[in-house]
Amino acid sequence: MTSAEANYQGVWGNRIGFGKSPALLVIDFLKAYTVEGAPLYAPGVVEAVANTPELIAAARASGVPVIHTRILYLAENCADGGMWVKKSPVMKAMVEGNVLAEFCDEVQPEKGELVIVKQYASAFFGTSLASHLHAQGIDTVIMAGCSTSGCIRASAVDAVQYGFRAIVVRDCVGDRHPDPHNANLFDIDSKYGDVVPREDAIAEIAKVKSDCP
Repeated sequence: MTSAEANYQGVWGNRIGFGKSPALLVIDFLKAYTVEGAPLYAPGVVEAVANTPELIAAARASGVPVIHTRILYLAENCADGGMWVKKSPVMKAMVEGNVLAEFCDEVQPEKGELVIVKQYASAFFGTSLASHLHAQGIDTVIMAGCSTSGCIRASAVDAVQYGFRAIVVRDCVGDRHPDPHNANLFDIDSKYGDVVPREDAIAEIAKVKSDCP
């Protein structure tokens, strides 16, 4: 049997590149994934969080909008999580007052930055994110966050379906195990968007400032 790369060659893997008006979407960098001993703890997310402040700083310096998402359930017994919470009851930690539902210290939103509250995997599902981005003239969604096989993948798929260029920053996304992490990056890069190293994303973000009149 041929390798996945050879099998996909010439069929999947076209590059879409960056557009002219990007936004940085930081997805669910919450303490549930970085506190050792917590059920959702993921070493890959710890590494991704450590790699992301430089990316966020570059976006802020260039005037690229930085948008954050967090999972938060507000209904009794997390009923607003529907079938997802039934499938994955570990998500019931995402409630107000639980330290695990708070943003990681290294990537805290700044005053004035939009925070999208969501109940499901995709940052777009059941939220105003797509409308907000379209209204701001955004054509490219640069993604950091977690987890690669869950909320990153779901958000990348929805981003392209809403008409945005989906860019996932390889060094700034993480998962609890390298196998689903790598498999989903391969799939996203093949079918839905571009997976790029942090240095490339920062270089593209810097062009936004240089292109401003």
